[in-house]
Amino acid sequence: QVQLVESGGGLVQAGGSLRLSCAASGRSFSNSLMGWFRQAPGKEREFVTSINWSGRGTLYADSVKGRFTISRDNAKNMVYLQMNSLKPEDTAAYSCAARNRPDLRGGHYSLTSDYDTWGQGTQVTVSS
Repeated sequence: QVQLVESGGGLVQAGGSLRLSCAASGRSFSNSLMGWFRQAPGKEREFVTSINWSGRGTLYADSVKGRFTISRDNAKNMVYLQMNSLKPEDTAAYSCAARNRPDLRGGHYSLTSDYDTWGQGTQVTVSS
C-alpha cells in the first residue's frame, strides 16, 4: 500500500508556473501507476494526468496538454507535476493518486475509480 503527501501549491499569476510534488511511502511505489486529479469548488474531481511505473507511459487531459508535465523519480519515491502557462481556470485543489492494481493499459487511466490511494491535496490558485 502507498501513502501520499502533496506539496508545492500556492498563489500564482496567470501565465506563471508551479511545480507540485507528491511524496509516496510504501514498498510498492515503483510498481504503482500514479495520477494527478483536481477539484475546483462546486465541481467534480477531474483527471489531469497519469504516468506508468517506468515513466514512459503518460496521459493528459486535453485542457492541460502542452502546458503540464508529469514525471516521477522512483529512487526518491516522488511524482511531480510541472504546470506552466497557468490559467485562472486551473485553480483547484490538486491531489495525487496511486493505482495499486495491475496496469494493463500502459498508464492510461483517467477515472477516479481507477485509483486506490489518494493524498489530501494541495491548493493551487491562479489570479487573473
